[in-house]
Amino acid sequence: MARHDLPASLVVFLVAIPLSLGIAVTCGAPLIAGLVAAVVGGLVAGALGGSAVQVSGPAAGLALVVAELVRTYGWRATCMITLFAGVLQIVLGRFKVARTALAVSPAVVHGMLAGVGVVIALSQLHVVLGGQPERSALENLIQLPDQIVHNHSHAVAVGVLTIGMLLLWPRLPRVSVVPAPLAALTVAALTAGVLNWDIARADLSKGFDEWATPAMPVGDWHGIAGAVLLVALLAGVESLLCSVAADRLHEGPRADLDRELTGQGVANLVSGALGGLPVAGVIVRTTTNVKAGARSRWSAILHGVWVLLFAVCFGWMVTLIPLEALAALLVFIGVRMVNLGTVRGLHGHGELPVYVLTMGAVVVIGLAEGVLIGLGLAALSALRRLTRVSVQVRLEPGDRWHVLVTGSLTFVGVPKLTGNLRAIPEGATVDLDLNVDFMDNAAFEALHGWRLEHERAGGTIVIDEIHAEWYTSAASGTRVSSAKTPPQLPERWWLPRAYRRGNPLSTIPIRHKGRWVPSRAEPGDTAGPTPGTQPGGVPDLLAGTADFQRRTAPLVRPFLTRMARRQETSHLFITCADSRVVPSLITASGPGDLFTVRNVGNFVPRYGASPADDSVLAAVEHAISVLGVRTITVCGHSRCGAMAAVLSAGEKTAGLPGLGRWLRHGDHTLARYIRSEDTGEDEGPFDRLCRINVMQQLDNLRTHPPVARLERAGRLQLVGMYFDIGAARVHVLSREGFTPVAGVRS
Repeated sequence: MARHDLPASLVVFLVAIPLSLGIAVTCGAPLIAGLVAAVVGGLVAGALGGSAVQVSGPAAGLALVVAELVRTYGWRATCMITLFAGVLQIVLGRFKVARTALAVSPAVVHGMLAGVGVVIALSQLHVVLGGQPERSALENLIQLPDQIVHNHSHAVAVGVLTIGMLLLWPRLPRVSVVPAPLAALTVAALTAGVLNWDIARADLSKGFDEWATPAMPVGDWHGIAGAVLLVALLAGVESLLCSVAADRLHEGPRADLDRELTGQGVANLVSGALGGLPVAGVIVRTTTNVKAGARSRWSAILHGVWVLLFAVCFGWMVTLIPLEALAALLVFIGVRMVNLGTVRGLHGHGELPVYVLTMGAVVVIGLAEGVLIGLGLAALSALRRLTRVSVQVRLEPGDRWHVLVTGSLTFVGVPKLTGNLRAIPEGATVDLDLNVDFMDNAAFEALHGWRLEHERAGGTIVIDEIHAEWYTSAASGTRVSSAKTPPQLPERWWLPRAYRRGNPLSTIPIRHKGRWVPSRAEPGDTAGPTPGTQPGGVPDLLAGTADFQRRTAPLVRPFLTRMARRQETSHLFITCADSRVVPSLITASGPGDLFTVRNVGNFVPRYGASPADDSVLAAVEHAISVLGVRTITVCGHSRCGAMAAVLSAGEKTAGLPGLGRWLRHGDHTLARYIRSEDTGEDEGPFDRLCRINVMQQLDNLRTHPPVARLERAGRLQLVGMYFDIGAARVHVLSREGFTPVAGVRS
């Protein structure tokens, strides 16, 4: 603790003092109320909260609410409202509803804070310019030009000096260890004192005189209850969001949000009882705490101790601070609450309108009204996204139309659906894919009516539902569940076995040495291996063949029976032996489609090359002379081990004479790679070598006379292909280079 948390607590203390005083000024509360909230935020929220590094205290985001409460009910009543808000937070924390607060759209929260920042900046800018703030942000904005033109007093000089120091101080080397707010207020106070400027100064002694206990607010209880709810929710949400953000800043224990909400409630109860401002987790102090090296909650607790010692022993120093300097500090804080980084992030997710409208409503109308408007727009935006439907209609080979409907098919999407379906001509054959997670009655009626009309006109419609059978169930009159079901996937033969553990493949019984035994022991099976079986059970490969016999063989047997007497294919596919490259998977091919040759590095030895290798040559000759293939494809792939061995100049093949001789067929690839230049299209030199290898093997194919003769005659096509394993992306060689294959269906 002494090594990390003690220094961090001192840094946070130096930041907390000016911020707490400035927020108290904005709220129209006694200066001592800001320090009380800082002490309670450190000692109580720091000890009882659920975050190890979060620092709590008076928050600028609550300043507008507190200022309005002070004007409406008075300061003592505001303290009681804070106390009641704390009790409400404790109740919410005990019922473990903290994570519910995270359901509030961040766009609304950030828009609210930005709006509060604009209002604070506009009001305090009038103080900096030597005037008095108006009651609304619009009035402050209207009066601002007149303030700028006519006021050039010492107060303006103090404000400009403070803002200048806030901007300049972090850029100065070796002095940035001192927080910029503390440095700015110190310079402003010293300058005003030395030059004997005529300015207003903070008076903490008056604050002690006004330090009062809470009193029951007088007025309409509906308004008082609303104020309690507003303070509790705003302080709670800001604290919880700050906790979540703090977790991203450190590697220590994660925050317990329910405990954090309860701790904040106790802190607000104590702060209200002692005549302090409302307490919340503050991102500025929390970030400062983490950057200063804090490791545990002791940093926040100690920072509260230092604030208490300062208020008791050095409170007289506050009288040296110009009020205009505090106002300038608040202007700076208010402007920084409009975070451009947050704006860019929200814009990328399409939530910028919610942010802008919330901020504008807070500035023009008020805080509570702005938040409600923002929540309403966020809800409408979410509803629009949830009911969004995509309808794609296209003509495919064979005069078949393909219609893909994706999203939630509700009455909102009926005009779009029917408009797209009208593009399909009468009598056409239609493949309709319904990738919908919900379908209401209006959408079903529209779709079903179109289907009946299209079929009466002689058309054919084949419906494939990817999720639950919404259309089929509705057509039969069956009640449809409102819950989305997992998509109906085909047999996942293409998954690696490591991803099929626990699927039926793992427990298929297999006949072994005259007995049926499970392919793998069930979890929790402690009976030991079956007598007569091999230790560890039957290999996965046999389990896979058993699964084929049970599931797949009945489906493929009809056309395999027709293929059994003769192989008819038009494509020779030469690829690497790498286990991650599955030709039938990346080309969506089935039995009889590909005549495949696999070897290390997808090499095609040049005609007459040494060392001689007849295996590839035999396959090429058989393919073009016996099978009559019309296409030969050479397919390479990313991160090819053969290419890494070629680059190693024999180091990786030491003690492997057969592999070393075989890799000599890559010498021309290496020479071509050395002569080539980086075009910037590859992901690195190794990736470029793997691609160049495909080009070289195509040239090697052309050294074989039968291949060259058939290509010149236009009876044979050579194709280069490249499979990016990490991206699961296939590229095809063209004159411009390797081009990604575009998906036919999204």
